[in-house]
Amino acid sequence: MCSVTFTFLIASLFVLAGCTGNVVKVLPGEYDGFVSCLLDKNVKMYGAYWCPHCANQKELFGDSFTLFEASGGYVECDPKGRNAQPLECTKKGITGFPTWIFSEGQRVSGTQPLTSLSELSDCPL
Repeated sequence: MCSVTFTFLIASLFVLAGCTGNVVKVLPGEYDGFVSCLLDKNVKMYGAYWCPHCANQKELFGDSFTLFEASGGYVECDPKGRNAQPLECTKKGITGFPTWIFSEGQRVSGTQPLTSLSELSDCPL
């Protein structure tokens, strides 16, 4: 009986370990087309995981922000954040969050309405 319980416990641990891999499941979001256009135009958002304005910006995108982040559109500036790139932020002179930088070098800071990002990037919503 003890052997069966031990075997079951070990098998369960293997199943759980397999479920915690670094697989990002991206479900379709309302603004996926908009995000794809931003990515095509190399638009970047620089932020920090602890920044409330960044959290507000992410919420505006809804589920589509997952696609933006997974595809390299979001740059984490705090060294303690996930996939942090603090040197990239320093090179770009980022001093506040969020900061958006567009392919032609134009930048805006603070939470931006999606309509503003659409106008600045020439990407349809």
